[in-house]
Amino acid sequence: MLLRATDVFTEEEIDIATELIDAVLQNPSHEDYVIHVCEEHGSVCGYYCVGPTPATAATFDLYWIAVDPAMQGKRIGKGLEEHAVEAVRARGGRLIIAETSSQPKYAATREFYLRRGYAEVARIKEYYRPGDDLVVYGKYLAQS
Repeated sequence: MLLRATDVFTEEEIDIATELIDAVLQNPSHEDYVIHVCEEHGSVCGYYCVGPTPATAATFDLYWIAVDPAMQGKRIGKGLEEHAVEAVRARGGRLIIAETSSQPKYAATREFYLRRGYAEVARIKEYYRPGDDLVVYGKYLAQS
């Protein structure tokens, strides 16, 4: 499985991601989540899951974005993030929020968000566990 291959997600996180994927597969017209899969040569090389944040005015959560480690460095993550931004814009979104961990194994993820125009908008110390902060990134979308 793609998420397991990245070697950054916990089993609990993988279970949550799988539940979201299953929810969308069981009900493709699902309004809460949008999942987009990138395939190359018949194999999944990456995906994202985004959805509107309940009780907000046009804020969306980027729940998951992952690229197969064998395919990293080929701009697949960039393409997925750009696709997610366009999907959010098409649904009237104005802000995308992405949450991640402060653990060293997430350094590339944090750098990815910064390179893609996200800014660190919040940090909650020891949110996940002692020594593991929640780092929240936000990207405001210009409406045309």
